Amino acid sequence: MVTQYSENSLLEMLKALADDSRLTLIRVLHEQEHTVTDLAGLLNLSEPTISHHLTKLRENGLVNLRMAGNQRFYRVNETGLERFKRLVNDIEKVKSEPEPVQPDHAWIKELGWSAADEKVLRDYTEGKKLTHLPSKRGKTQVILRWLATLFEEGRLYNEAEVNEVLKSVYAEDFVSLRRDLIDMAYLRREMGGGKYWRNMEADTK
Repeated sequence: MVTQYSENSLLEMLKALADDSRLTLIRVLHEQEHTVTDLAGLLNLSEPTISHHLTKLRENGLVNLRMAGNQRFYRVNETGLERFKRLVNDIEKVKSEPEPVQPDHAWIKELGWSAADEKVLRDYTEGKKLTHLPSKRGKTQVILRWLATLFEEGRLYNEAEVNEVLKSVYAEDFVSLRRDLIDMAYLRREMGGGKYWRNMEADTK
């Protein structure tokens, strides 16, 4: 069976990588994670310029962000990079006019959220799994709010169970997602981190 790929995703990735600085960022971040300040020093560029390049790479699923307190660490998204390599390797199979695919968005409609929030979920999910993470805080909050709905009301979870829920939708960076859910109060954690539970009050945010 011949697999057919969409030209759109490959073109967007190629555009994101069509810059010397971004190619260098991929190489550097493949070796180890760095902050924007680190990268600005390594590439001899300003921090706003580095942030701009990282945003383009994150939007195409090529770079991940990890929060540690107030610090932001970036690293290559190995899954996204492998997808890019696969698309390039099968470039002769790419259709110039891909057949329209009707994704199943019924689960998004069932949430009963605003049109803007629904669009965020459509843009960052496929088959009820995250494809990549937003770079903007507002969109990230929509994603976190949705992730919170995956946890049952009134149930206590241990850390391993929380991780399994998050891995089921985004295994690449579930630790950061767990931390963000707690920081944004969508999940509560008892002192010492033994048990976690869904904060129902946050659902109205």
